[in-house]
Amino acid sequence: MEIKQAEFITSAVVRTQYPEDGRAEIAFVGRSNVGKSSLINTLTNRRKLVKVSGTPGKTRLVNFFLINNEFYFVDLPGYGYAKVSKTEKESWGKVIETYLVQREQLKKIVLLVDCRHKPSADDITMYKWIKYYNYDTIVVATKIDKLTRTELQKNLRLIKDTLELKDNDQLLTFSSLKKQGKEELLEVIQETLDKSAR
Repeated sequence: MEIKQAEFITSAVVRTQYPEDGRAEIAFVGRSNVGKSSLINTLTNRRKLVKVSGTPGKTRLVNFFLINNEFYFVDLPGYGYAKVSKTEKESWGKVIETYLVQREQLKKIVLLVDCRHKPSADDITMYKWIKYYNYDTIVVATKIDKLTRTELQKNLRLIKDTLELKDNDQLLTFSSLKKQGKEELLEVIQETLDKSAR
C-alpha cells in the first residue's frame, strides 16, 4: 500500500461528532509517549500530520484522518501518563471506550507498546478491552532502534508473555526514526481493508 493523501478531518469527544460516511477505520492506541504520532506521520509520509508533542498526554480527543480518500486512521488518546489527575484519566478512558463500543466502521486496532519496557497495567487493560469488544488487533513494538537485536528478542518475548499473546496474534516491530517496519504494517492494514471490502 502507498499512502498518497492524508488529511485531518475532525476531532471528537462524543459519538455524534464522529464521521458517518461508512468508510473503514484503523485505530491507533497506546501509552502517552509510545511514539504514536511519529508512527502515523511515518506511515503517511507527512512530518506534521499528527502533532508530535513534547508533553505526553496532550491528545485527549479522538482524531480522524482521511487516507487516500478511502478510509480513516483514527488516533485515540494516549493513556497512562502519570502527571494528570485521576478524573482526567477516567475521562480519557471514557473517550476511548465510547469509541470502541459498537463502532462498525472499526476494522482493526493497532496497539503500540514501547519495546524497551514491559507492557504496563494500562497496556494490559487496553489489550483486554480490545479483545472484549472483539476487534481485530495487531500489537506493534515501537522504538526498536533503541535496543540491540538480542535485547529486542528478549523484550519481544516479555511483551508476548505479559499480554498473553497467542501464536496467531500478530506482533510487529517499528522504528519511526529508521522507518523500519513501515512496509509490513501497511501490508497488514491493506489486508484488513481488502478483507472488510469483501
